Amino acid sequence: MQKTILIIEDDNEINNMLCILLQQNGYKTVSAFSGTEGILVHGGNISLILLDLMLPGKSGEEIICELKEKHNVPVIVMSAIHDISKKVNLFSLGADDYVTKPFHNDELLARISARLRKNTDISVSETLIYKDIILNNTDYSVTCNGKSVELSKHEFALLKLLMENPKRTCTKSIIYDTVWDYENSADDNTLNVHMSKLRKKLKECNPDEDYIETVWGIGYRLKK
Repeated sequence: MQKTILIIEDDNEINNMLCILLQQNGYKTVSAFSGTEGILVHGGNISLILLDLMLPGKSGEEIICELKEKHNVPVIVMSAIHDISKKVNLFSLGADDYVTKPFHNDELLARISARLRKNTDISVSETLIYKDIILNNTDYSVTCNGKSVELSKHEFALLKLLMENPKRTCTKSIIYDTVWDYENSADDNTLNVHMSKLRKKLKECNPDEDYIETVWGIGYRLKK
């Protein structure tokens, strides 16, 4: 079933750009250009909300609770604010995720996909398959080239994220937020170490295959 995303953004150019991006990726869209309009058009047909903070009239922060009370769906906040305490406050108000402007399109799409999966009543497939890798979400097992692969918690989560987004680049930002769940300990060095170990374990199972490629300056993706 096609999902509908409500875009609450007062900048016409950004709102239109988001509509085009989302429609090209299989979503329906509804646009609102103020907080009040966003509350009015929000209803049972909406699956997720993209919410700008700097809105005319009621700010994004002011309407998060009202949006959630009317119809509780994931809210992804969009803002140029980098202040950690500000982000934490948004989560306490009811926001489900946060993307910093300017954002990479692949990152936004991956965050939308992740939030919709978590919010759906339909169970996520127990098994993910890519080439000869089989990842089982139920018992947290992974096999590669028919061989069992012992992964740490973060290595498993990293591989799972990539396999859930086989056609997209997972940016470092979304990897930190998803795999390390907003932990302050996540940084480039931590990610590089875990990625190196994951690649090594997969290579040991199948020396003739490469599974993960680096998108320099952005993040990682499964090799096409």
